[in-house]
Amino acid sequence: MLETRFTREFGIEHPVVCGGMTGVGTAPLIGAVAQAGALGFLTALTQPTPEALTAEIGRVRDLTDKPFGVNLTILPTVKPVPYDEYVAAIIEAGVRIVETAGANPAPYMPTFKAAGVKVVHKAVAVRHALKAQSLGVDAVSIDGFECAGHPGEEDIPGLILIAAAASKLDCVLIASGGIADGRGLAAALALGADAVNMGTRFVATDEAPVHQSVKDQIVRNDERATQLIFREFRNTARVARNKVSEEIAEISRRPGATFDDIAHLASGERGRRAVLAEGDVDGGLWWAGQSQGLIDAVLSVQEVVDSVVTDAHQVIAERLPALVRG
Repeated sequence: MLETRFTREFGIEHPVVCGGMTGVGTAPLIGAVAQAGALGFLTALTQPTPEALTAEIGRVRDLTDKPFGVNLTILPTVKPVPYDEYVAAIIEAGVRIVETAGANPAPYMPTFKAAGVKVVHKAVAVRHALKAQSLGVDAVSIDGFECAGHPGEEDIPGLILIAAAASKLDCVLIASGGIADGRGLAAALALGADAVNMGTRFVATDEAPVHQSVKDQIVRNDERATQLIFREFRNTARVARNKVSEEIAEISRRPGATFDDIAHLASGERGRRAVLAEGDVDGGLWWAGQSQGLIDAVLSVQEVVDSVVTDAHQVIAERLPALVRG
């Protein structure tokens, strides 16, 4: 058992988090994460309406009586998102932990706080983390450069970013990016974090609603099998390296290239269809972090959480003390 400020303040058994993942953060995975004693976040906008989110929250509760949260990613979209209605659905359903990401969560903080909801905000830079803390968030999840998704434009790896954030923040700190096993958890705690967030590791689990071919590809991939795309458009994203990501990178390097030139390849609908339904690992973009190089088997969520916590405990209690002399 590892007890940290995160486990105490959030009432979670283990200092392990499965953050929101579009298309993947649904009831089967999040229910399993909660049941295993970790904190999982349903992805609100994976559900097409606030009413659908309410139903998905109910499905998680059919699977577990342990705490879980909802991720609310705030981004500009072509079709306006009824964020106020999603916020209301979260609160009315009795969810007590929310993960915000994307834009500044300030407009929604008073509502969440009035309802007694704890807020975790995702950040990719220390200055953004400090801003979130000033708004009253209960925790910051700091994403190192190794992470899947959007690592920002400053390329600060976790070994530096986690320690830098820990030295300046007073709130709970969750380390994210490049973590997939107990060694990563032990290292993050040593750097000053109170918990770890894992995404790619939870995608490669039995319960993740992802095609088996994609899970198997994550196991086959090594730490080099990711690609940074959209860098030319100041919206850098780390994805699994495949034919589509290679084509996007090649087109983007052409003089005068715009996002419109690659939009058909980068379609989220195309990626979700390939990853979730068809299992075509080259059929569209899909998120993956460098932690692929640490994943050598598709396991159940319970096995992942148990092994991460057990191995971290062994590193902290046995390996590290054995190195100390005098």
